Amino acid sequence: MGVWPEGKRCAVFLSFDYDAESAEVWRFPKGVIEQSKGQFAPRVAIPRILDLLDRLEVKVTFFVPGWTAETYPETVQEILSRGHEVGAHGYLHKKLNEVSAEEEEEIFERMMTALTDVMGEKPLGFRAPYWLYSERTIDHLKRYGFFYTSDFMNDDMPYMLRYKGEETGLVELPVEWFLDDWVLFETHRKTCSEVYETWLGEFEGIHELGRYLCLTFHPQTIGRISRLRMLERLIREMKRRGDVWFPRGVDLARWWKERKA
Repeated sequence: MGVWPEGKRCAVFLSFDYDAESAEVWRFPKGVIEQSKGQFAPRVAIPRILDLLDRLEVKVTFFVPGWTAETYPETVQEILSRGHEVGAHGYLHKKLNEVSAEEEEEIFERMMTALTDVMGEKPLGFRAPYWLYSERTIDHLKRYGFFYTSDFMNDDMPYMLRYKGEETGLVELPVEWFLDDWVLFETHRKTCSEVYETWLGEFEGIHELGRYLCLTFHPQTIGRISRLRMLERLIREMKRRGDVWFPRGVDLARWWKERKA
């Protein structure tokens, strides 16, 4: 107990993977219907989500593929203008463990160029598409100067990431599949009530133990109005406790690293 700043009891990291239709562009290059689902994010969901976060007075992190930043730069700039963080999320949402060394290098180069051009600065956080790495990914993250990652599933507290027995200097903000909206809503077709009870139950346990919770959302999924209302209800319940810290990823990672220094 007493781990978190300002006497907070637990930390809740709200994260959004703003893929748009980046994955469908390479998987279904002629699939206008397949791509349309992702297009719901910039057309409808992003404005709704940003307005909700303003009402709740919560700042979050959006992990954005380079392709999304190139295609919808005004939405990324709006995210930044509202005080949220933009992290990196690949280029065309490809699985890094299925590409060649040359293609992975190109993915990182294009990702960094696209995001830096739109943001005016380099992203500090990284989340891999599908939460998958190759044996080269950590080296790329260190080479491009990333500060933290959010991909591993082996803890419910942040930690300093080691790889092959060596310190990487990266802070890891762990994730979990059942705390991802895509899995529950899109894969398993759960109802809003079922998802609410699942996430609330995990939060209540984390709150009791004084630990860390990361929820992962996709705008084209959580941005549907019934689901967004469910999310608002959940966040308001968390805030009602009065002792929950809602940091952006970079703020949490910086605080954790300073604490461990």
